[in-house]
Amino acid sequence: MLRIKNKTASMGAIALSLTLLFTGCGSKTEPTAAGSAPAATKESTAAATPTPAPAKSTEPLTVYLNDFDEIIGPMFEKASGYKLNIVSGNGAEIMSRIEAEKGNPHWDVVWMDAMPSIHQLGKNGQLLEGWSPKNVDGLTDFAKKLIPANKSYYATGAHAASVLIYNTKAIDAAKAPKTWSDLSKPEFKNIVGMADPAVAAPAYPFVAWFFNNQGMDGGKKYFDSVLANGVKVYPKNPNVSTALTGGEIKVAALQESNAYIMKNKKEPVEIVWPEEGAPASVRVAAIQKQTKNMDAAKAFVEFILDPKTQQELIDKGEESYFEPSAKGVTAKKDRAANAKLVVADPEWAASHEAEIKTWFADKAVK
Repeated sequence: MLRIKNKTASMGAIALSLTLLFTGCGSKTEPTAAGSAPAATKESTAAATPTPAPAKSTEPLTVYLNDFDEIIGPMFEKASGYKLNIVSGNGAEIMSRIEAEKGNPHWDVVWMDAMPSIHQLGKNGQLLEGWSPKNVDGLTDFAKKLIPANKSYYATGAHAASVLIYNTKAIDAAKAPKTWSDLSKPEFKNIVGMADPAVAAPAYPFVAWFFNNQGMDGGKKYFDSVLANGVKVYPKNPNVSTALTGGEIKVAALQESNAYIMKNKKEPVEIVWPEEGAPASVRVAAIQKQTKNMDAAKAFVEFILDPKTQQELIDKGEESYFEPSAKGVTAKKDRAANAKLVVADPEWAASHEAEIKTWFADKAVK
């Protein structure tokens, strides 16, 4: 359920099916590893036209997000003097709310690890375009290559949408899965779990990479084999963690912060980064083009692109395992040195989001 960090705000649950309204059709591109970027498409290379800034408002800045709600408010208010309203929820809830408010947006900034969905907002003309943060030159090469041509959003970090993790009491290291293809092997039948790509924000970038990498037919073939092998699909990554510690499953494709939290709690688990790479979930920030809080919105984006802010998120945040987008930031010391990330092209992933989520939902239900 959505959590609203403002005493005067309230809202009900919004149908998940609204998330399927965002997408159209696209073409396949090759996957990329950390340090590289997806190939540009005709639409993504179109000239950007700056959006005029509406009048400034004295109202608090409203930010829609799915993580870091426990610390980002006080951090930003202390640094900037701007007041902040935070509306938090899972990926499906936030995107459904944005769609429901399309004619009368209540948000100023969206900050979430759902780059394909936010890319689609830009294609739909809902985001501020043509603006560059003052500190954009301080971004890593990896982050700079993820900036769309219309400059409608900026990456604030990337993490593994899923790594492999297994229960060491049930599986020996020698027999543990090493690659994504291992999840369809007979020895892992009915003992694997993963998060639902239609609900959990990082889960769609995870599945999208396989479809983008292997083509729609190849992606369907891969997940057909995994689902036929009895994989259990849970709403969110914390549900997957609970199933793994409870013995309901013995292996999982799990978002990396959740995986490392389990390790830090001394749970009997081990993490495996597949050699082919872990599909990345890129957290991006975008500004609603009609916001009346333009100055505060720009200040917020520049704040979360600041290396000091990103370091504090890594040092103190609950979702602290990620590859920062700002130069000079140190990732968690226990994060694997060989943490290879691969990224689905955001244009392709945005264009195929409805199709993939619908296909996956139909298969998972069966």
